[in-house]
Amino acid sequence: MAWDLDLFYIIRNWGDLLKIVERTVRSEHQRSPNRPIYLVGESLGACLALAVAALNPDIDLVLILANPATSFRRSSLQLLTPLLEALPNPLSPGLPNILRSTEGESLRMLLDNVVQGLPLQNTAGELVKDFTAFSLSLPVLADILPKETLVWKLKMLKSASAYAHSRLYAIKAQTLILCSGNDQLLPSQQEGERLLKLLPKSKCQLRKFDDSGHFLFLEDSIDLVTIIKGTSYYRRGKYHDYASDFIPPTLDEAKNIIESNSLFNLIASAVMLSTLEDGTLVKGLAGIPSEGPVLFVGYHMLLGLEKIPLVSRIFLERNILLRGVAHPMMFMRSKNGRLPDLSSFDKFRVMGAVPVAPTNLFKLFSSKSHVLLYPGGMREALHRKGEEYKLFWPEQSEFVRMAARFGAKIVPFGAVGEDDLGEVVFDYDDLVKIPYFRSEIESLTNEATQLRSDAGGEVANQPVHMPLILPKVPGRFYYYFGKPLEMEGRKQELRDRKKAHEIYLQVKSEVERCIAYLKVKRESDPYRGIGPRLLYQATHGFESEVPTFEI
Repeated sequence: MAWDLDLFYIIRNWGDLLKIVERTVRSEHQRSPNRPIYLVGESLGACLALAVAALNPDIDLVLILANPATSFRRSSLQLLTPLLEALPNPLSPGLPNILRSTEGESLRMLLDNVVQGLPLQNTAGELVKDFTAFSLSLPVLADILPKETLVWKLKMLKSASAYAHSRLYAIKAQTLILCSGNDQLLPSQQEGERLLKLLPKSKCQLRKFDDSGHFLFLEDSIDLVTIIKGTSYYRRGKYHDYASDFIPPTLDEAKNIIESNSLFNLIASAVMLSTLEDGTLVKGLAGIPSEGPVLFVGYHMLLGLEKIPLVSRIFLERNILLRGVAHPMMFMRSKNGRLPDLSSFDKFRVMGAVPVAPTNLFKLFSSKSHVLLYPGGMREALHRKGEEYKLFWPEQSEFVRMAARFGAKIVPFGAVGEDDLGEVVFDYDDLVKIPYFRSEIESLTNEATQLRSDAGGEVANQPVHMPLILPKVPGRFYYYFGKPLEMEGRKQELRDRKKAHEIYLQVKSEVERCIAYLKVKRESDPYRGIGPRLLYQATHGFESEVPTFEI
C-alpha cells in the first residue's frame, strides 16, 4: 500500500494522522472485506494501530506492535517537553552536542547552570534530578532536533499514548506485541506485559527481544516476516490455517534454525540408514521418497530429541521439509501458567509443524507434503524408567486409511541413542508420590490441551511432567528408515478396518524391527562414543562424516 506523501504536509497533530490512517484502512477493507488488514507500528505507530483498531472493531485487523509508546507517561521522555520549552532558542543549536557528551553528574551540573535565570527556573530545577537518570538515552534524541521538531514529536507521542491507552477496552483485533529488553527510551517489556493482560487473551501474544533496543525493525537480527511465521500470525482468512496458510521457510530461515541446533547435531553425530525400493539397505537417505505425499511413522525418543537431527539432515541432504504433527500445547494453551512460553516453539512452526488433528493430516496429504507422525506421542517422549524403545501406540489405524485415501507412501523408522545421552532416574510414578510434584503435574496438565479423550490405559491423555534425567557422556544417534509401503491404489481395499489394522500392525512391527537392528549394530560402531568421534574430526576436519558400523 503506497501513501501519498502530500498527505503528510497536512498533518498538524495526532488527530490529523489518525484520520488519514483510518480512512486508508476503511478504503482497503471495502476493496477486500474478507481478508485481514495488517497494521505494523513501532513506538508512536503502535499507538496509531491500537487507536484505529479501537475505532473499527468490526474490521478484521492484525496488529503488530513494536515497543508501543503507550508507556510514554511512565517513561522519562515526558520530562523533556517542559524542559525544552524552558530552554531559550540560542541554546538549541548546541543541544545535540550537549546531549551526546553528557551523562550522570556532569549532566546534573550542566542542567543546574542552564536553568539559572530561566523564567521557569523552579520548575526546570525540579526536573533535573529525575532527568539525570534518563541521560543514557539522550544521544538518541539528538538526531531529531531542532528543538521545535523534538517538542512537536514529544507532544504527538503524549497525545497518541493517552488516546490509545484510553481506548484499550474497545480493541478486539488479533495483536502481536514485540518488546525490546534494552530499550533506553521506553519501558517496553513492562508495557508489553501490561498490554498482554489488558487486551483479549485469546487474541494476543507477546515476544521479547532481550538484547534489542528501541528501534527494533532497524536491527539486522530482526526479520519481521520470520516472526510472523513463527507466531502463526499470517492468515488469508478469518482464522489461521496451519496447513494452507503455511509459507515454507526460506533457505536462510531454515539454515539459521538448523545452525541454532548445531551443537546438538554435532554431539548426536547421527547415522542414517534408509531402504531402497528393492529392499537394499544403504547408508544415507537415498531411500527416502522424493515425491509426496509421504508419511514417516516412528518412535518418539525421550523428550523428542530425535526430531532435531532428523529434520535437519533430511532438509540439508534431500531438500525435503518434514512437517511434524505435534502436540497442541506447542500452539495454544487452555490457560496461562507454568508451561514453557509459546515462543519456545516458534522455530518448529517456522519449519512447518502443525497441531495433531485429522483435518490437518488431511490437508498435508492434499498438498503432497512429507509428514512426520509419532503415534506414541507424549507417552513415549515422557516414558518411565526402563521403558526405552518401547512403543505405546493406540489401537487406531486411522493414519493408514488416510494415507491410502491420498495414495501416500508410509515410511516406518526406528531411532536409538537416548540411553547414550541420559537415563531416567526419577519418573512420573516417583513424582506423584510427593505432594508438591503431584500438584505441579496437575497444574501443568490442566494448562495443556487434552488429547485422546476417548482412549484409556497407557495411551490416554498423559500427565505433563518433567522426569529427572541423569546425563551421560554423549553417545550417538542412529536412524533406520524401512522400506516405503506403497498405499497407491489401496483406497477401496483399506476401507475395511480389519485390513487397515493389519497394515497398522505391519508398520508398528517394522518400527520395532528397525529399533532392534540399530541396538545390535551400534555395539560394533567404533565411533559410538563422543571421544573417538572428536578425535576423528580433529584429524579429518569437523565437517567430515564420521564412519560407523558396516551394514
